[in-house]
Amino acid sequence: MAELASLFNLVAPFFGLIVLGFAVGRYKRLPEEGLAWMQYFLIYIALPALFYRLIADKPLSELSNWGFVGATTLATFCVFSLSFLIGLKSTRGHMPQAVMQAVAGSYSNIGYMGPPLILAALGPVASAPVALIFVFDNILLFSLVPFLMALAGVEKKGFLATAGDVLWKVVTHPFNLATLAGVIASYTKLELPTALDKMTLWLSQAAAPCALFLLGVTVALRPMRSMPAEVPALVAVKLILHPLLVWVLLSALGNFTDPWIYAAVIMAALPPALNIFVISTQYEVGVERASACILVGTIVSMVTLTGFLWLVKTGRMAADLFP
Repeated sequence: MAELASLFNLVAPFFGLIVLGFAVGRYKRLPEEGLAWMQYFLIYIALPALFYRLIADKPLSELSNWGFVGATTLATFCVFSLSFLIGLKSTRGHMPQAVMQAVAGSYSNIGYMGPPLILAALGPVASAPVALIFVFDNILLFSLVPFLMALAGVEKKGFLATAGDVLWKVVTHPFNLATLAGVIASYTKLELPTALDKMTLWLSQAAAPCALFLLGVTVALRPMRSMPAEVPALVAVKLILHPLLVWVLLSALGNFTDPWIYAAVIMAALPPALNIFVISTQYEVGVERASACILVGTIVSMVTLTGFLWLVKTGRMAADLFP
């Protein structure tokens, strides 16, 4: 009973903030345009500060674990490919829709929800794997999506122009810039001035509550009119297959410490990211399906994510399947 109470106290604030945002979004009629400022604050200020602080005090040896990067990124690519095939079948070969469904089945809420939840569950030792997964999953997905959209004819650009755009977006993404700044700070052993250090601390602490509240509001403003037939399969791939595949690959491909494996499994078990809706809106493809995946995935993850956390926290899940 004490274990269940501890687990409830861990996950309840996260889902509670989402529910609070959902309730406010449903019953308080405010202009949707105001969300743009909160999104800007999160993407360009608060979350970069969080990722800088995750990295800056870590030794470089922890940030160059290429076996770990390869295994977790391969797992994400595998579930992306499977979700893409599910999308092609459900839309009868409509490639742009299938790309959006591939993102829904593989892109975890690794920016808004991942870092605070996993650090609360596993402690600071999990910050390096969390940052590595965030950076390389984003590079993978934000490279695959524009290239596939270009192949589908949605991006009206040639191969070289698309490649240049992808490279520029990856290099200049605020999360990746903040991670690079953290790596430089780690290498140079940089210590920020007291005032600036306190500012980045406050910003990093604001990231999670603002992001989770925003997730709830955004879902509330886009109610699901109908359940697309493929959504249950995509949610199952995202919330069950993805973490299990990460667990198997990390066990098979390397000798990693328990916190790194557990951090990767929980990152993979997170619900679909709000960025799925942003991407679908950008391309004007599959917006309703994206909203359905986010809503259903978030609700179902209350059970599945809590289940994985329970297995980890109680020691019922062996970190390495093949010791």
